[in-house]
Amino acid sequence: MNKRKIGSCHEEEAAAFLEKQGLFIVTKNFRCKSGEIDLIVRDGKYLVFVEVKYRSNKESGYASAAVDYRKQKRISQAAQFFLLRYGYGEPPCRFDVVAIDGEQIQWIKNAFDYCG
Repeated sequence: MNKRKIGSCHEEEAAAFLEKQGLFIVTKNFRCKSGEIDLIVRDGKYLVFVEVKYRSNKESGYASAAVDYRKQKRISQAAQFFLLRYGYGEPPCRFDVVAIDGEQIQWIKNAFDYCG
């Protein structure tokens, strides 16, 4: 299985996990020139931009550690474009990470702040 298929599989796993937690999926794999957002969901009044990271083992480190400042900045820029493009204005937003290490899922709410 190639990396894109593996990534898609785990993004679906993360989406199902978040739905079980009561969140509503707005869209998956939003792409623009600025970057990509794996999942955009609603959590009550919050519009949440979610990065999904997977590691099959810890040789490369923890999945959550892969969301570095550069990645955060790209996600932030893509989120800003999404809000402008679809007329959301300035709703309360947050940036979450769903880290999947092997079989373990960790949901990190408010994992980072907007990087403008």
